[in-house]
Amino acid sequence: MPRAARLDIAGVLHHVIIRGIERRDIFLDAMDRQSFVDRFTELLVKMGMDCLAWALMSNHVHLLLRPSQTNLARFMRRLLTAHAVTFNLRHHRSGYLFQNRYKSIVCEEDTYLLELVRYIHLNPLRAGLVNNMKELKTYPWSGHAVIMGVKEIPGQRTDEVLLYFGDKRRSARAKYEEFVADGIGLGKRDELVGGGLRRVMKAVGDDFISAYDERILGTAGFVQQLQEDKEVAERLDTRLPLMQFVEEFAKASGICVVALSQRRRGAELSDVKSVICHVATRRLGYSGSVVATVLGITRSGVSRAAQRGEVVLQENRHLLDKVEALLNRSTPSP
Repeated sequence: MPRAARLDIAGVLHHVIIRGIERRDIFLDAMDRQSFVDRFTELLVKMGMDCLAWALMSNHVHLLLRPSQTNLARFMRRLLTAHAVTFNLRHHRSGYLFQNRYKSIVCEEDTYLLELVRYIHLNPLRAGLVNNMKELKTYPWSGHAVIMGVKEIPGQRTDEVLLYFGDKRRSARAKYEEFVADGIGLGKRDELVGGGLRRVMKAVGDDFISAYDERILGTAGFVQQLQEDKEVAERLDTRLPLMQFVEEFAKASGICVVALSQRRRGAELSDVKSVICHVATRRLGYSGSVVATVLGITRSGVSRAAQRGEVVLQENRHLLDKVEALLNRSTPSP
């Protein structure tokens, strides 16, 4: 399947992840980092981009941005090109510095803004670049220090974040810092870096995303809202949403959807998972890696299960009828 076009939507949060090619470092010293931050803040102001959170690591960067215009791609192109040129000149190297595609996830603001701010700003602590919250407060290469008032950068919307914690700046900062600290025990938070069954179940319980799309982090209502924009809808996946098929087929087969992503055994559960793998890859055209993420198995496991699922459907007319009923009843979004 071809790679899906990025969703560049004005007025919507975008969690952007930039990685070095082959996981190589994109910052070798403080001068590299300062050069990136200077260019980043200059572009925030010049191009009307709101920044809610950011963190520079060694080989990757997290940004939480809200474009005021549909210009994220142009913003990122200018930012990454400038850094790559400067980095290569400083370190006497040539060639690509970044992976060829940065990752951009549009995010439902009401549900995820504060969670993403916390997740992004805890990255230096999780990676061991700082040892505790006291050191994180003065870590110069993330937006946490800006919110805490230790440093300033143009374009970061610190007041917008602090208003969630109160009207008085001092007490709001204390509550914000406590909120961030409470996130340490939550771990890596994989559910915050893309869509999918396991991630959304962990994040928002039973309110499943209506389409398995790694470019979207949000509930079914958020996806529907995006689809109401004709230009955006054209870039959304028009196949039957994988998440929808998984949930409805599991329900029709009397299987708890949560069990599909767990290592439970049983002939009936195995048959249902195998059929899902077969239909998802052979009928709906989803990649093995996407199906593997949804079901919590390996890509090779998906391939083996898909072969078995074809046999199961040939031998089990009851399951085949359920599959056909779902595929015939459900139509792709316009």
